[in-house]
Amino acid sequence: MNQPRHVIVVDLGYGDAGKGTIVDWLCATRPVDTVIRFNGGAQAAHNVVTPGGRHHTFAQFGSGTLHGVRTHLSRFMMVDPLALAAEAEHLVELGVSAPFDLLTVDRRALLTTPWHRAANRRREAARGDDRHGSCGMGVGETAAFALAHPDLAVRAGDTTSPSILARKLGAVRDALTAELGPLDAPPVAAVAEAFRWFGSAAGLVDSSRQALTGPCVFEGAQGVLLDEWRGWHPYTTWSTTTFDNAETLLAEDGDGDALRLGVVRTYTTRHGAGPLVTEDEQLTAALPERHNGHGPWQGAWRAGHFDAVAHRYAVEVCGGVDALAVTHADAAAHHELRMCLSYDQLDRIVPGERGDLAYQEKLTQTLTTAVPVYTGFGEVGDVLGVPVEVTSYGPTWADKVTR
Repeated sequence: MNQPRHVIVVDLGYGDAGKGTIVDWLCATRPVDTVIRFNGGAQAAHNVVTPGGRHHTFAQFGSGTLHGVRTHLSRFMMVDPLALAAEAEHLVELGVSAPFDLLTVDRRALLTTPWHRAANRRREAARGDDRHGSCGMGVGETAAFALAHPDLAVRAGDTTSPSILARKLGAVRDALTAELGPLDAPPVAAVAEAFRWFGSAAGLVDSSRQALTGPCVFEGAQGVLLDEWRGWHPYTTWSTTTFDNAETLLAEDGDGDALRLGVVRTYTTRHGAGPLVTEDEQLTAALPERHNGHGPWQGAWRAGHFDAVAHRYAVEVCGGVDALAVTHADAAAHHELRMCLSYDQLDRIVPGERGDLAYQEKLTQTLTTAVPVYTGFGEVGDVLGVPVEVTSYGPTWADKVTR
């Protein structure tokens, strides 16, 4: 692979394409100082398996941690200190002696509280059969609360001031319980104590520039087809999942030397509700996921044949992609995979204006009834018009083959 200073890794589907294993591979095969998380929060689930068989699901720590690579959580992350502590405990079990010593956090990053998580689950349960497919981790609730109450939103920097932290945590509790009724969460004092510990253990910094002193990998969360503005509304995330946030951080540092690396599987998957035009129940049954399955909040794990129409849309709304990482290539060798190059009477999903959620909802309605037109399985790079730089034939970094 050509050696730009940085690499930005973005999923061109609905998430779960293998961003974690690609970041792990990058950190194993090139010099990387820091993995920078630039969207999402504790709902991410990036599975990394080492050649020796160790496994970790990375949610907030960067997927290069097992190589000793530092993690930076930018201001675009929504950080869950309690979930982060639990993740650190598992990393210690895997041999990472002091995970928090490898971590820096932008003081402006929003913090997800137990009340955000409980409110998220209360709202999702109330939707009944019309669930949006939330992960139930409170990430969307954190973003929504910050928009509605910007002065009360808890941020990483607040953990260094006991009085401010206690006031804001109480305000979150009071506002959400006033709206939704009693929520299952610990007392404010207990949450404040845990959050203060997080603030002292993590390296709080004023800017992501302090993480950009060496080569970095920017690790995205979820996928472009779930983007808050570009995905199929309302089955989306409260996060910008394209390259935009990473490129904003690079622009602020005056450094634009980054490879835009898009990740796709050889077949298209979705976890939870929402359109999946090429969904195939037989393929779902034939390709079970060891580390992905039915979740009480997300819902069912679903698989379908490669949806080139949707992935081309993702490439387009991203503003183009420099290279592809194609994962699960071993599945094509053992299963009869196909490609959908067009839908019945539709071969291109036309992007709308960014922020036009009414238009995105119309796309959702169109895709709900779209009929895929299949061909045999071909070259992923050819159908997306992007060169393939790395192909993955298994879960570990050693299973990757470069162009």
